[in-house]
Amino acid sequence: MKKRKMTLAEQINLIRAGVMGANDGILSVAAIVLGVAAANTSNATVLLAGMAGMLAGTISMAMGEYVSVHAQRDAEKRAIADEQVRLAVNADGEQEFVINKYMETGISRDLATKAVNEMFATAPLNTAVRERYNIDPTATTSAVGAAITSMISFPLGSLLPMLMITLAPAEWRIMGTIGAVIVALAITGSIAAKLGNANALRATVRNVIAGLITMAVTYGVGHLFAR
Repeated sequence: MKKRKMTLAEQINLIRAGVMGANDGILSVAAIVLGVAAANTSNATVLLAGMAGMLAGTISMAMGEYVSVHAQRDAEKRAIADEQVRLAVNADGEQEFVINKYMETGISRDLATKAVNEMFATAPLNTAVRERYNIDPTATTSAVGAAITSMISFPLGSLLPMLMITLAPAEWRIMGTIGAVIVALAITGSIAAKLGNANALRATVRNVIAGLITMAVTYGVGHLFAR
């Protein structure tokens, strides 16, 4: 049996889960290890705290992705069910809704009517749902796939701050970790912006600034409890 090729929407969903998982892994674990390191504890303690954060974050991200994708799919199913009722009660009204929507974009009524009649003749439900809710009923997203992707990307992202804070020379471990995290956050911020068709520079700067604030707060808290 030939394996079905993933649609673009499915691929983007997995890439999004991977980028966000890696980003959260980098930032969350960096904040933890910097906060613990600021308290002047041993490398073993810092590594243990980082591993605990990595485990907790991996489970949390995976379960969060699984639940959120399922919630999205439930909302889409509800929209499709509502549209089925509308079509059963007033199919002409739904066609008129789509015609008016097309006319608002500058299309003439004759052309809009012809196009809508042809689409409703072959796929009335898909057309109505797509135009009323901006949902593609034929597209599917995998909650399990998103969860597995996050489960892999979060610990991979968290390895960077953990390795830097434990392996770097004592006098460089704080600044080295911060520098490495800034570079990593810039990369994930840029990728996330491209996926969302957003301004890459603005998204990257925002991601880095949020990371710096988070690390500064946790490092400061760690200093409060320094021995």
